[in-house]
Formats: sequence, structure tokens, C-alpha cells
Amino acid sequence: MCTASRSDQPGSPLLQPPCLFWVGPGPVGGFAVSEEFGDVQLFGSAHQPLGSLGVLTGHSFGHPAGVCSDAEGSIIVADEQRHQPICFPGVGPHICLWLEGLERPLGMACAPQGQLVVADVGDNYIKVYQYMAYG
Repeated sequence: MCTASRSDQPGSPLLQPPCLFWVGPGPVGGFAVSEEFGDVQLFGSAHQPLGSLGVLTGHSFGHPAGVCSDAEGSIIVADEQRHQPICFPGVGPHICLWLEGLERPLGMACAPQGQLVVADVGDNYIKVYQYMAYG
């Protein structure tokens, strides 16, 4: 199990091994940290812990990897074990994103024009999907 602690505590690291972590922008100026074989921890703009995405939404991750946040504040997590990205909007239930040709998503980023950029380790390609309406 991976643990996170406040970054402003002297001598206490933010993240503790042994885990692979992915860090990405989170909601409202904060950030999100995914824990290998665990959950996704959310932090506010002042680095304060906001809770885990799994506990807040009732979702159980397989193997959370890349994490990003879109222009509307939704958090998108690549679940490598389940072979799909999952979108957590600010309001409402999570949405499993079925993206054509995606085999094993690992890293992700949200591009400014509503695109989702995904590193697919299933076939070693970077794939770009139009994820949100733009314009």
C-alpha cells in the first residue's frame, strides 16, 4: 500500500515507496497522484489532501496509471489493468471511455483543444483522441 503525507511537514516525504506514482493536474488548481495497485489521491491548490478518488466516488481501480484533468475539471485516469481511461466529472457518476484501438493505456495528457493524448504500451504508440467538443 502506498501512502501520502502533507508536503509541508519537515522530514516527511509526500509519497512513500514502494510504488510507481503518476502525477498530473487535478481539480481547481490542485494535483492528483495515482498509486500503482492502489487509488488516486487528490490534493488542493495549497497541497492539502482532499481524499482518494476511489473513496470519494466508490470506484475500485485495477491498476491506476496516468492521470490528467481536462478544461472542465474532470479527472481522467488510465486504468492499465482494465485497458481503459475512466473519466470522473465534477458532478455525476464516472464514465468509462472506450477508445477505438486502445490496448493498454499508461500515460495520458489532456490537450487544449479537447483532445486526450494516450501512451499505449500495448502497441507502443502515442494516440490522440478527440475527447471533448471544441469550438
